Formats: sequence, structure tokens, C-alpha cells
Amino acid sequence: MAVDYTVIVVYLAGMLAMGWWGMRRAKSKSEFLVAGRRLGPTMYSGTMAAIVLGGASTIGGVGLGYQYGLSGAWMVFTIGLGLLALSVFFSARIARLKVYTVSEMLDLRYGGRAGVISGVVMWAYTLMLAVTSTIAYATIFDVLFDMNRTVAIILGGSIVVAYSTLGGMWSITLTDMVQFVVKTIGVLLLLLPIAVVKAGGFSEMKAQLPTEYFDPLGIGGETIFTYVLIYTFGMLIGQDIWQRVFTARSDKTAKWGGTVAGTYCLVYALAGAVIGTAAKVLYPKLGSPDDAFATIVKDELPVGVRGLVLAAALAAVMSTSSGALIACATVANNDIWSRLRGRITTGERDEVQGNRAFILIMGIAVIGTAIALNNVVEALTVAYNLLVGGLLVPILGGLLWKRGTAQGALASVAVGGLAVIGLMATYGILANEPVYYGLLSSLAVYIAVSLATKPTDAAVLAAWRERLAGRDPELVSEPVPAHQ
Repeated sequence: MAVDYTVIVVYLAGMLAMGWWGMRRAKSKSEFLVAGRRLGPTMYSGTMAAIVLGGASTIGGVGLGYQYGLSGAWMVFTIGLGLLALSVFFSARIARLKVYTVSEMLDLRYGGRAGVISGVVMWAYTLMLAVTSTIAYATIFDVLFDMNRTVAIILGGSIVVAYSTLGGMWSITLTDMVQFVVKTIGVLLLLLPIAVVKAGGFSEMKAQLPTEYFDPLGIGGETIFTYVLIYTFGMLIGQDIWQRVFTARSDKTAKWGGTVAGTYCLVYALAGAVIGTAAKVLYPKLGSPDDAFATIVKDELPVGVRGLVLAAALAAVMSTSSGALIACATVANNDIWSRLRGRITTGERDEVQGNRAFILIMGIAVIGTAIALNNVVEALTVAYNLLVGGLLVPILGGLLWKRGTAQGALASVAVGGLAVIGLMATYGILANEPVYYGLLSSLAVYIAVSLATKPTDAAVLAAWRERLAGRDPELVSEPVPAHQ
């Protein structure tokens, strides 16, 4: 394993080095939080694909393939569909807003009264997303070094917190680009063909496994529908995703770069399912489907290649974790702490140290929570249920329906969020009903309250339309981004 260890150590050292390089570049709030809004199509596509394809998409995607066959691709497939929908229909408008958080967008659209409540919901989502990604380190480091779970979480979490705190979005962008390349080589170009060959090819896989393993809808229609509600819609509104949209150099970059990233996700989804199906042929009686990835890597890959593929899994987890961490810190600082203190920022350069401190604080909180938490699936389900049930309607309503009001948005967040929590207590955290009925109640309240209250002030809507078109006078004076 010496060669494999060397590959992993070099990879981790490179992440820290990029964090140090990014620190020298992030000299303003814009540079630190959104990479100066300067990413061109190549870097934007790579980093967007890296953040949405995390440990759940890699280890979990292979596990679903092991359990259900080719239809196990649906979870990651719906993530790709969500990213495509965001990129084609909304990303250009989002990029032109020139904001830092989803809550800032809600304030612009509804007149400045939705920020703190929506910020708390978004903060809870991003915190849980960062926690669950951090817990995934334990699985990978256990395979690599037979390491204690707590030590593994502290080690992996400290590396992510270090490079994220040092250079903010610049460091995360650079590391994500490397992680995208490593994932592409490790999973798509190496593990996928090797797994299929080791399993005897597709003909042998079909001969060895039940026919439902090759049924595209074998996982079940209700499960696919739930994936669409949670992951496709979740991609449309998550702060971690929007913060990447804010890094685009132009609205065209956001639209077409995101479309490329979404298409890549669809390919990655199918690859994970095929690898899992091959693992079912090779290891028909694994204790847990989530063990399929680590087992096939450990037992079937040659020295060196094994290290690179494990680095790919580590890359997948670290990219999602770092993206969720900076999103969590940005929301905590800009949408909650600054508003509660009533502080008005006077200069972007003064904001770097404050945002850096919040990443460090949130990073420590994430590591501590990850050590204490046991059920990752439940935590992530709570996060996505709150996000979709509480924020989907007011965000998309604000973008699509001019009659929506601040009162309607606040009522929608409150009723949808409380309905999700109450229904999870009644039906169970992993049940489908909470997100179904929570979303419906959020939509009903948003429409009813908006129609029953005074329309949004014409001046607010006019300013909103100017901002959406990229014509806001305050933004004209911003420096023209340099090409990357």
C-alpha cells in the first residue's frame, strides 16, 4: 500500500498548498466569497460538477447500483437534472443579481423583510450538508489507514477547514478543479472499465443478475419522484449551488458552463450504477451496499491505481464539504449575524477577516457535530426536507410570479418549515410524506397570503427588474473582471 499512501498524501498536501496560494489572492470580500466573479467556462464547469457530486453521489451512487442495478443511477441523475434546470432557466438571472446569498436575493425581490428567517433555514441546511460530507471521511480513511472514526473526521475535516479558511472561494475553486480532474480519471476512466471487465463484461453481468437489475425504473416510481422533489428542486435553491453561480464571469458562462456540468452529472450517475452492478456480481453478499465502492477498489484495482481512485472518492467528499462549509459561513455571517447586530458593512476589504473567522468557527462546529452524530441519512434528509419544504416556493415564486409578496414569502417559509418538522415527527424522518405535504402547504399559503395582501411596492419591483437585467446603477461601477 506504500504507493497508494504516497498518492493520497501528495494529494492532501496539494490541497493545503492551494489553500495557501488562494490566501494570497483573496484580498476583498468578492474575491474571498465568490472568487471575484471571474471564473470562465472551463473552471466554472469543473468546479460546479465537483461540488454537486460528493460522497453521496460517489460512494452512495455505487451503493444504489449494488442494491438496485442500473436504476440506482436515479439519485445522481436527478441531481444532474436539477443542475441542468438551474443552468438553463435561472442561472443567467441569478448571476446578474451580483449578490452573495439566497437571502439577499429574497430581500431584493420582496423589499428587505425575508432575510433572517430564510437565512436560518438555509444555514441549517448547509450545516447538515457539511456535517454529512465530513462524516464520509471516516469511511475513506478507514479503508486507507484503518483509522479511528473520530481521528479520521478530525484529520479530514481539519484539511478542508484549513484551505477553506485560508483562501475562501479561490482556494476552494482551485482544489475543486483538481478534484474534478481526479474524479474523472479515477472513477470514469479507471474504475468503471476495470469493474466491468472484472465482472466478465455486460453479457456476464446480465447472466448473473436478475432482470430487474437492468430495468431503468426498477428502483420504483415513488422513489424516483421523491428524488426529483428533494434533489432536483434542491439544486435550484441551495446556497452552496448559488454561491458557485455567483462566481461566473458572465451570465452566459453560468448558463452554458452549468449545462456542461449538469450533463457530466448524468454520465457520472450511470457510471456509478454500472460500477455498483459489477460489484454485485463480484461480491453478492456484502453486509451493506455502501461497502461496494471501498470493497471493489480495495480488492480489484492494481497498486497506484487504487490510490488514485481512493483519492477520487476523497476528492468527491472534500469538494462538497468545502462548498457547504463556505456557504454555511457566508449565510451565518451575512444573513444572520450581521443583520442581528444591525451592522452595515462599509468596505469589502474589511470583510475578509470576518468571513475567514466565520469559516473557522463553522468548520469547528461541523467537525464537532460530525463526531457526535451517528445517523447521516437522517441528518441529510432533515436538511433537504427543510430546504425544499421551506424555501423552494418563495424563491421560485419570487423569480416567476410578480404578485408574490413579502408576507406571502414569510408565511410560506414558516408554514412549510413547521409542516415538514411536524410531519417528520408524525411519519418518521425518512418518510416521503413530510416533503410532499410540506411543499404543498408552503405553496398554498404563499399564493393565498400574497393575494390577500398589498402587492409589492412598484419601486421595489422596478429595482428588482433592473437588477435582474444587470442594469443596477450601483453595479455599473464594479471593475471589469479579468479573464481566467
